[in-house]
Amino acid sequence: MLRIRLNRIGKKHQSTYRVVVLPQRSKPRGGKVNEDLGWLNPHTGKHSLVEDRVAYWLKNGAQPSETVHNLFVRAGLMKGEKVAVHAKKKEGKKK
Repeated sequence: MLRIRLNRIGKKHQSTYRVVVLPQRSKPRGGKVNEDLGWLNPHTGKHSLVEDRVAYWLKNGAQPSETVHNLFVRAGLMKGEKVAVHAKKKEGKKK
């Protein structure tokens, strides 16, 4: 199964991310990517995506990660609600 997710690049404290397609079980850094679909700069909020290639990979079964799903919804490439990315807090043990 293929996954669309972010690949971190850049210097310390100046991170930018590439939006890439790669096998789900491969390592995010240094792994072989199938295709580069764009980039995201979280510090400025700017992003650039190749919309026709994103649509192609989604149509052929590639699943976006939660963060990439939210990016696609914000960019208008996918319809639906954003997904909560942060993990829910666990309840403490009750005695």
